[in-house]
Amino acid sequence: MRLALTILACVAAFSAGPARADDECFVPMADWKPREAVAALAAEHGWTVRRIKIDDGCYEIDGTDAQGRRIGVTVHPSTLEIIQIESRDGAGRRHRDDEGRHDGQ
Repeated sequence: MRLALTILACVAAFSAGPARADDECFVPMADWKPREAVAALAAEHGWTVRRIKIDDGCYEIDGTDAQGRRIGVTVHPSTLEIIQIESRDGAGRRHRDDEGRHDGQ
């Protein structure tokens, strides 16, 4: 019994960890906002869009920010919430701005 409780506690702890983008974006296609809305979101932020694609159930914007840096932005398809912004510096290193979850290559 004690082993079963320990296993359940471990499962609960892992389940409470940070959500991955593919988990956050699981919504039926009928509930998605159109690509035009994603393009409008990008324009509001001053981003130049090179491409909008779908990855792991999320919209992904590939483009440049207002300062001309390459960025990749993960956007929730039904709420248009910005889940993650990833930029590349001049040396090709990636930096993520997703509430401090990751910063590195």
